[in-house]
Amino acid sequence: MDKPFILHMLTTAKNLSPFDVNMALDAGWISAVPYINVEPSEVRGLVQDAIFSRSPKGLQRTAIFIGGRETKQAIDMLKMAKNSMVPPFEVSVFADPSGAFTTAAGMVAAVEKELNTKFNTTLTGKNVLALGGTGPVGQAASVIAAQAGANVRIIGRQLDKAQHIADVCSQELGDGKITITAGLDADKAEYLKTADIVFATGAAGIELLSAELIAAAPQLKVAADVNAVPPSGIAGLDAFDNGKPLAGSKSGAVGIGALAIGNIKYQAQSRLLKRMLESDKPIFLHFEHAFEVAREFINSTNK
Repeated sequence: MDKPFILHMLTTAKNLSPFDVNMALDAGWISAVPYINVEPSEVRGLVQDAIFSRSPKGLQRTAIFIGGRETKQAIDMLKMAKNSMVPPFEVSVFADPSGAFTTAAGMVAAVEKELNTKFNTTLTGKNVLALGGTGPVGQAASVIAAQAGANVRIIGRQLDKAQHIADVCSQELGDGKITITAGLDADKAEYLKTADIVFATGAAGIELLSAELIAAAPQLKVAADVNAVPPSGIAGLDAFDNGKPLAGSKSGAVGIGALAIGNIKYQAQSRLLKRMLESDKPIFLHFEHAFEVAREFINSTNK
């Protein structure tokens, strides 16, 4: 009899995300087993407990999901899990802390689509401001955009923190192949003078881009917000807006709301969970793979 599909779900938080559990079961995993308050030092033991309890064939129906709250920590745990495999005893692993990787991927892919369809251009060479960008979504989106050729600046209320996050994104998440800069929220009006794209990735219920700032941004093309809780992170933007012109923009900028991004995020997470189910060899997934899948989904809907 075939072994059941088991997804071992690790999180450093005190609760596993119900959203992630629903996604896993809807994707076809029969059992989603939670492991909460996991310390990074425990990953190796948990992984090896999982891989040595089944034959290599049975392990094709076994995988690990890494949640948690922190971007770098999730990537570190993914690398630790990968290094804990003992071939041929190996399983697939997918990291998506707080859904940040798939959300970020959905946002950047949606922005890329609007740049292409509305402005006949790409992310290459564009100036991106990640407002409230020190959190997990802002970090992942900044790295994805920088890897796609954009000039990215992470904006925070404290310059030291924003600079530290920018350095981590550049050197560790981007493997030293990209350079992300930092800036103060108090100075964002100045940065908006040359910004092409805005990612609003701050805390829920905080307006990061006001109507006045939108009107004063001379080359703004696309502004995207991941916050579905009113008020919007971008003035005048509805959560369902998908490429709608931003009110008051003198440059013809368009906006993308949180629920429009959420649809792409949902598809990316679902498809990566299914990819682990269907793969006949171990795969290790994170924000780069989420972006690839988000792009594929958008391209398929545009045909």
